Amino acid sequence: MARIFSGIQPTGELHLGTYLGAIRQWAREQNPEALYCLVDLHALTVDVDPESLRELTLRAAAGLLAAGLDPSVCTVFVQSHVPEHARLSWLLECTVTFGELRRMTQFKEKADRHEVVRGGLLTYPALMAADILLYDTELVPVGDDQRQHLELAREIAERFNNRFGETFVVPEAFVPSAGARIMDLQDPTRKMSKSEASALGLLGMFDDDEAIRRKIRRAVTDTDGEVRYDPAEKPGVSNLLEILAAVTGDDPRALAAKYPAYGPLKDDVADALVSVLAPLRARRDEVAADRGELMRVLADGAARAHAMAAPKYAEAAGRMGLVAP
Repeated sequence: MARIFSGIQPTGELHLGTYLGAIRQWAREQNPEALYCLVDLHALTVDVDPESLRELTLRAAAGLLAAGLDPSVCTVFVQSHVPEHARLSWLLECTVTFGELRRMTQFKEKADRHEVVRGGLLTYPALMAADILLYDTELVPVGDDQRQHLELAREIAERFNNRFGETFVVPEAFVPSAGARIMDLQDPTRKMSKSEASALGLLGMFDDDEAIRRKIRRAVTDTDGEVRYDPAEKPGVSNLLEILAAVTGDDPRALAAKYPAYGPLKDDVADALVSVLAPLRARRDEVAADRGELMRVLADGAARAHAMAAPKYAEAAGRMGLVAP
């Protein structure tokens, strides 16, 4: 059984793309070797409202539990609750070069969008590497947008091992075969993202039934009226078929043959999403309402994570010449 680590930034509400592309697979494949982390330290790379970040972190934790992550099976925790993440990040920052960090595509893209660029945005990949390497992670579920960061984490691990002695497992990328790639409902050439979408382009995992139906009705299609699965030529229609296929388990091409027009397709997509997401919303509200139990679950997860992370940090620090307390 391979050790798996994955994380989600609590910078906004969980959305449909994250659920169908990642969280649902986490719940299906969870095991005692899997760690799922709310990476709140990463959220600090841009301007955030402190109260909002606290609330979003807890809401995201409740959302993961509502989606089926079982803390008696896997480890669910908040990144900042395990101080070794930040401590190892500094050690790794002192092994990675400025040129390597500056070449990261996400840094260049985000730096172009912000007037004020924080240092943490540049060093973000070192913290991501620390997240992974602390736990002897073997497999990391990644999308296309994180592949470059994982490659850097692999390079950091190999460099550290060569310079200071065998310390870190070199992780491998893992792309879940069942994960759906859900696109923005208003711009179906872009992946659905809480940081870039319009209000109608982003469908929240816990949107109410009316919001789900409204956003699906207004989803961009095209003008020729033919329902066909063709992501290159018909990205909007294909995105709707991908969503329906992800929910029903059917093939999007086979689904396309059932619809003579866009209206019935949109109705069925909305109905399918409501049937899946409404129970999750009710469960999330139930979990979030018991704040004490939620905090107990996160504390237990952090304790388990700390028990794994502390020895690894101590080993890395010692190999770099730091004196043990």
